[in-house]
Amino acid sequence: MTDLPGEESTIGQPSIEAAIRRLIAALNELEAVVERRQDHDRSQDNLAARIQSLGVDRSRLADELDSSLARARTLEDANRNIAERIDGAIETIRTVLEGESQP
Repeated sequence: MTDLPGEESTIGQPSIEAAIRRLIAALNELEAVVERRQDHDRSQDNLAARIQSLGVDRSRLADELDSSLARARTLEDANRNIAERIDGAIETIRTVLEGESQP
């Protein structure tokens, strides 16, 4: 007879142990997948922080560039104005020298 309690426990024992081993293996695999996902999420967070930092740097650099361009334009205008004044002074000096060289 196979209805004896002792026989069922020995017959069912290997399949329970196998099921437990498969469950443990599945849990280990799940744990590994969760760890990989957490690593991936941390990488994504780090990447997002870097991108945000680059955006801030880009804005700062754009402001500095605009300021530098405005200063360069101001200096070019001042340089042009000074060059015109120097040219005028040279012409005035030439005129004076030509006037003095004529008796």
